[in-house]
Amino acid sequence: MRISARADYAVRAALELAAAGDSDPVKAEAIALAQGIPHKFLEGILNDMRRGGLVVSQRGGNGGYRLAAPADTITIADVIREVEGPLVSVRGARPPELSYTGPAESLLPLWVAVRANVREILGEVTLADVASATLPARVHRLADNPAAWTNP
Repeated sequence: MRISARADYAVRAALELAAAGDSDPVKAEAIALAQGIPHKFLEGILNDMRRGGLVVSQRGGNGGYRLAAPADTITIADVIREVEGPLVSVRGARPPELSYTGPAESLLPLWVAVRANVREILGEVTLADVASATLPARVHRLADNPAAWTNP
């Protein structure tokens, strides 16, 4: 799995909105500055998130963006899916759409297992979890393994 800049920026923008809570809407410029995200690129991401129902926007001098639902109900997977589509794909296809033959036949259950694990982690962790630095214990256990931090 590869996390694109677009997905990373979307999650970081959503976290800024989660940290803001129910305060005044947050301007795109403020999010871009706080997270070092190119403003024009961020505007497109926020528009996709608005169309997908993850954020709401308010026009005017006091305008900006806020989350459309509580941060503890929006998962990291929700955000990534909104701006990128499926969490795991192989050559642009979802694993159940694939078929293999011969010695490659066992690849399909492998890709499905990879997808299930990605879904399990990203679908479990909410914006509130990350914004408050209270990741689930399972995530900490995986990240605490020194091998997780190395590139083979």
